[in-house]
Amino acid sequence: MAAALNCTNWVTAIVCLVLLSACGGGALRWEPRVHIVQAGDTVDAIAFRYRLDSADLAAWNDLDNANIIFAGQRLQLERPADFQPRRARRGRATMPDSGTGTGAGARAGSAQAPVSQPVSQWRWPVTGPVVAQFGDSTSLGRGLDIAGNQGDSVHAAADGRVVYSGSGLLGYGKLIILKHNDTFLSAYGHNSELLVTEGEKVVAGQPIATMGFGPGDKAVLHFEIRQQGKPVDPIAYLPPRDPE
Repeated sequence: MAAALNCTNWVTAIVCLVLLSACGGGALRWEPRVHIVQAGDTVDAIAFRYRLDSADLAAWNDLDNANIIFAGQRLQLERPADFQPRRARRGRATMPDSGTGTGAGARAGSAQAPVSQPVSQWRWPVTGPVVAQFGDSTSLGRGLDIAGNQGDSVHAAADGRVVYSGSGLLGYGKLIILKHNDTFLSAYGHNSELLVTEGEKVVAGQPIATMGFGPGDKAVLHFEIRQQGKPVDPIAYLPPRDPE
């Protein structure tokens, strides 16, 4: 009887430790293995959501045209065990030429040559103070929160093309995602108005949105830079600011 009680106590202690680790926001985050395409999804937006490289996502799912997916389609979010890359897909996934929908509403566009130009220079998307740094638990932790006033212009941080414009990604509000080349994306969340549409080319400094409210009903822009799908600290890429 005593042995059984001791065993029960050990099991209870282990379960409690697991729950505490999960509540602490640590390593036990559940990640899905499959994404069911919804109307309005794009390969770039799905890759952004799961912190993947869009070229990898397209290759793992044997997409002949990375710009064409359909509502209800199942996309694998992990490299298949028997995966063998095809020679024809050595390049990165191409970007949609327009936001034209097909099928049940999934985004599609005609294929074009991959963007390969380097990002020559990044610029700040807004001029306000940084109120949350990369990795801060007070924000999404994947970029910067930059304060301002509702309606302030949000500018493209570099030349690129709009690969997402909408509000379908949880936690970002109205969101713009720009693709700058094969390696880099930038994202602009918590907007009140989106001024550009998918497929549109933009230049550095161009207004692409207006600032809205983030958590706590404070006017803020959430800004991210992704390198091959992974969040990186924007401070490492943006030009230094003059001391205030």
